[in-house]
Amino acid sequence: MGSALVVAVLKYGLLALLWVFVLLAFRTIRADFSGKSPAVPTPVASTATKSVKQPKPQRRKGVPRRLVVTEGSLQGTTLTLGDAPVTLGRAHDSTLVLTDDYASNKHARLVPTADGWTLEDLGSTNGTYCDTGRGSAKVTRPTAVPAGSVIRIGKTVLELRS
Repeated sequence: MGSALVVAVLKYGLLALLWVFVLLAFRTIRADFSGKSPAVPTPVASTATKSVKQPKPQRRKGVPRRLVVTEGSLQGTTLTLGDAPVTLGRAHDSTLVLTDDYASNKHARLVPTADGWTLEDLGSTNGTYCDTGRGSAKVTRPTAVPAGSVIRIGKTVLELRS
């Protein structure tokens, strides 16, 4: 009688554990499809810095003005760069929506600076890689990207051009 009770408890315990795993997997998949990404901490600005108006960056000659998709399903797509940040990813609210299975919903962001553009990885699953002429490297912190830089997100390759 004692061994039958132990077998029953183990059987139902493992079944409960399996259901917990299945529910967690569905929750993760649903969050991925809905475009919600894990919370990324953002710096909180004080009220003193909110009231200060930031000057617009002045662009110099040779600064990239276009983002061109050179490889991948969107090959040939050109995006004109302005003064606003450019978001890259599978989410529908991205500036450039990537149809790449290896791209995250909120994958990367290009931010304009006075000297050109800075590339940031937004906590993507598969990483963002940039080749600025010194070899391809994984982007782990904001990285300056001059004209001619090649950015790889999954199977999609983008190039910054003047």
